[in-house]
Amino acid sequence: MTAMGRYGNHKSAPRYPHPFVNEVQLSSAQKIRGVLLGAVLFPTRLALAALFFLLMWPFAKLRLAGLSAKQRAEPVQGWRRWLLHPIILLLSRAVFFSLGFFWIRIKGRRADPREAPMLAVAPHSSFLDILILCPAALPTVVSRSENSSLPIIGALLEFNQSLVVSRKDPESRRRCAAQLKERLTSNGRWPQMLLFPEGTTTNGQALIKFKLGAFMAGVPVQPVLLSYPNKLNTVCWTWKGTDWMEVVWHTASQLYTNITVEYLPVYTPSQEEKANPTLYAANVQKLMAEKLGIPATDYVLEGKIPVQRMGCLSLPVEAPGREILTLLQRAGLSTSSVESALRRMMDRCQSGRESCVGVEELGSLLQLKDKRRAVDIFGLYSKEGRMDLRQLCLSVAAVSGLWSLESLIQIAFTLFDGERKGSLTSGEFKELLVALVGFSQNNTEELYSGISSRGQPTQEDLRTLLTDHPTYQKLFREYLKPVDVSGHGVLGNGIKELVINGSATSHKKDD
Repeated sequence: MTAMGRYGNHKSAPRYPHPFVNEVQLSSAQKIRGVLLGAVLFPTRLALAALFFLLMWPFAKLRLAGLSAKQRAEPVQGWRRWLLHPIILLLSRAVFFSLGFFWIRIKGRRADPREAPMLAVAPHSSFLDILILCPAALPTVVSRSENSSLPIIGALLEFNQSLVVSRKDPESRRRCAAQLKERLTSNGRWPQMLLFPEGTTTNGQALIKFKLGAFMAGVPVQPVLLSYPNKLNTVCWTWKGTDWMEVVWHTASQLYTNITVEYLPVYTPSQEEKANPTLYAANVQKLMAEKLGIPATDYVLEGKIPVQRMGCLSLPVEAPGREILTLLQRAGLSTSSVESALRRMMDRCQSGRESCVGVEELGSLLQLKDKRRAVDIFGLYSKEGRMDLRQLCLSVAAVSGLWSLESLIQIAFTLFDGERKGSLTSGEFKELLVALVGFSQNNTEELYSGISSRGQPTQEDLRTLLTDHPTYQKLFREYLKPVDVSGHGVLGNGIKELVINGSATSHKKDD
């Protein structure tokens, strides 16, 4: 099954640069049809879905009512299960039926919990994917602790005896991991569990790196493929693109929405995989990607930012410098205007004045007539209402094509050598790398130790690292390759000199 097969067979189906972006593509006829059908179907379906949701609440609350904390920590048995479980299952199916999911096509056989304590579902494309809980007989899930306080949702999570975890609390994550392992190794005492190992939603054109939670216990898992084979892809909800309300509108405005659930054979880990959860997760990811006909990638979502791996580096899937150049082009800035703006900001950073500015001052330095552009640019770098001009300068300069690599290294060193001491502290080195690649790196201390064996690293030490290290060579050759924003090649067009507080650097793009 190809990516196109998962969401229909349009020859014009869009291909995106990474899995974290999706836009509903509508023709004029589809827009008109959507408005006409949506005017009737959308309010009717939402009202019915809300009604069934409300009906679930008292049954969900009743399941654990009167039980002690100790009893709640054990799997529910007796009438609380055989009476209430089918009711919630039926009402859950009614919610999605009312939204237009009339049929669920099932392929394969769902394994018994003793055969496979874990169902690993991918690709994870939408919040609507929770429909899979219905054909899977309401397995237990893991949810964010914030969801527990939501009306009805919190009651349903309690009914499901879900594991809740606070991603910001290390102790909560450890406790959840221990509970997950206990349930997965209970030999069927606990109900089957279901996880989306990607951990976030994507457009389904690739599988992103699987998180290790489902694979830490070393028990067999059953891979499950989830697809929506419709002419129009309305269900995808990603980091960028169609928002959740548009997903609900477009989906509810269709006459019906197809969904297919395919259970693959149970995957039993080898001894090597049991000892190495990373290998186990990677092998299951590759297997599922092969069945789907899409690539298995190392994309991940870190701190709400989609990143990709390049050797030892974690890189944002969309380089901030490229986004800035695109925004500046849309604001009408020419190559010379971009150059002048960078010069003003670099001079400002080297003048001894504070390098962190607010959105108003940023707009003034960039000489933007439209303040909304300044707000957009500010949002890419801001932290606690301020942004560091050095980060903007270096990230834009790195992809602009205005400087050779040697000149870029000199600019980077000059910007971050705070006291002009001719060397970089550990903190300054870390800030420089963050500005260069657009994301905080985990191996900064190790890199710093490697280039500071003879004392704090100098500009020459920095140059050696960035030009000799294979990963950084690839970084400049591929990820930071100069971008065309003017329609006439990269920004640089010849040899110029930029003076930063008396230091001249060559404006020459690399050959």
